[in-house]
Amino acid sequence: MSKRLTAGEVCTRIVTVAFRGMRLAEAAQLMREAHVGCLVVVEDADPGRVVVGVLTDRDIVVSVLASDRDARYISVGEAMTTEVVTAREDDSVLDLLELMRRKGIRRIPITGPQNVLVGVATLDDLLEVVAEEMQALAGAISRER
Repeated sequence: MSKRLTAGEVCTRIVTVAFRGMRLAEAAQLMREAHVGCLVVVEDADPGRVVVGVLTDRDIVVSVLASDRDARYISVGEAMTTEVVTAREDDSVLDLLELMRRKGIRRIPITGPQNVLVGVATLDDLLEVVAEEMQALAGAISRER
């Protein structure tokens, strides 16, 4: 019987984060430098960095361009998505895929106890894992002959 892969095992542990008080212009520059389309918004707390929101490149476009506002004067807290969908680090990869499908999202923060940020899993991460599993399955079938 194969071992069940978890969200904690497949997620990226190095996460680019933002804070509510950060200006959108600074957050956008951070996204560009890190080559990411999403920042996890956190608050520093006793257990660690707690997830409080997500800021996507789309959030920035809607908050700035669609509203004709200046990104230097808008905070991350004003533009971020506050109803964040997260997954636990011990959730299975299949649970993660189902959650992403159901919610229509491509990136999901992975949390440990007390909602502390552990990493981020993307649809691309999961596609890579599933592709490896499919390749192993195909190899097993071809050897059977």
